[in-house]
Amino acid sequence: IYNGLHLEGKMGDILEKLGRTRKVIAVSASADKSLLRKSEDFPGSYDPHIWFNVALWQKATQGLLPELTALDPENAAYYQERAKKQAEELNSLHSWTLEQIASIPENQRVLITAHDAFGYFGDAYKIEVRGLQGISTVSEFGLLDVSNLVKFITEKRIKAVFVESSVPKKSIEAVVTGCRDRGHKVKIGGELYSDALGAEGTPEGTYAGMVRHNVNTITRALR
Repeated sequence: IYNGLHLEGKMGDILEKLGRTRKVIAVSASADKSLLRKSEDFPGSYDPHIWFNVALWQKATQGLLPELTALDPENAAYYQERAKKQAEELNSLHSWTLEQIASIPENQRVLITAHDAFGYFGDAYKIEVRGLQGISTVSEFGLLDVSNLVKFITEKRIKAVFVESSVPKKSIEAVVTGCRDRGHKVKIGGELYSDALGAEGTPEGTYAGMVRHNVNTITRALR
């Protein structure tokens, strides 16, 4: 089981070939295609970060149910019960996230991160999203990218920007320095999980825990 939409890079090609001889499932294959965001970095492709829209992710993961019950019919009742429980939990998480983001003052409802991984989050929860890099962490940023983002932050008087667990901090630190040089003090509001969960055994090591951590970090910094 993997995400798909080229999140795994070349590994995705290997998994697709593997699917010719054994069962391989892309979770994104069950996602509502009308809700997918087209990638500006890779024409003809979609942004793979679908899990940041909890409602979209919930519906996509429900597509695993018929696949798993077909593979393991003896445990069909177990899979059905787990799918029902997960749907309830994620529907609740989606509603909670909507409420939390709505509590941020509208003029501060801007999420600025190192790379553009939070587009689905922005669409779902009505918060503007700006990333220094594109949707891929391998894309590079230049001085013009930093300058444009600094200009945006200082004009909007944004209070906080965010680093990511899977991206070097130097890119966002350059933005903070640029804002300071322009006379605007912006803080690093905390670390968000973008392309990975937290450590195994921690709350952030689960999907719901990761979402709650990100939402709490964002709201504390921007309120």
